[in-house]
Amino acid sequence: MTVQPKTHPRSGHRRGGKKRHRPKLAPGSRLSQAQVDEIFARFEAFDPHPKTELNYSDPFTLLVAVVLSAQATDSSVNRATPELFRIASTPEKLAALSEAELTDKIKTIGIYRNKAKNLIALAKKLVEQHRGNVPNTREALEALPGVGRKTANVVLNVAFGEPTIGIDTHAFRVANRTGLAPGKTPLEVELTLNRIVPERYKHYAHHWLILHGRYVCKARTPECWRCIISDICLYKPKTPAPVA
Repeated sequence: MTVQPKTHPRSGHRRGGKKRHRPKLAPGSRLSQAQVDEIFARFEAFDPHPKTELNYSDPFTLLVAVVLSAQATDSSVNRATPELFRIASTPEKLAALSEAELTDKIKTIGIYRNKAKNLIALAKKLVEQHRGNVPNTREALEALPGVGRKTANVVLNVAFGEPTIGIDTHAFRVANRTGLAPGKTPLEVELTLNRIVPERYKHYAHHWLILHGRYVCKARTPECWRCIISDICLYKPKTPAPVA
């Protein structure tokens, strides 16, 4: 009679047998590097060339739009900027506006008074220190009033083609919920993504994460039934498809 090897009560492995191989996790991630690669391969296949949904025509109007988008939706910014850019499409023209004039153009956007103050100071600094040009370094961008790391990353990526990763509320949520790059702060998430996202995907990485969070992995109810990475994502329980 053949005696079957006993299963160890804690490990679940049979004594004398080989342990189940677990893929090594990507640094800072709850997923393996192969899973990280697969996520971005699927994003690329679904949307090869994603773009920001903010309307802009040059680096300056992009910078203004991104500053305005803080704690506001892109759609609310896009409703306000056509009239604003009609009268102030350059740093010189924006710097010439009074705070009241600018406030009137952006009052439909969240925290508009503070943004108006920052934008006028930003425009003046561009004129005085950068000859009216938007700088293309993180240090110079973050020295501008109202510009933080996320805004600098977006401008560097979209306007200057740098492989930077801007972490907004959508990207932060997707990175944490999926297990891709868990972190308590946007900076922690960004640094992990910089370590694990393959170079070929970095230019579009934050666009994919933002759009996925905005339209599929929504804050209140993620639409898991139509998510292209649901089999990799660690979020549970998955949201079922609505009943017709």
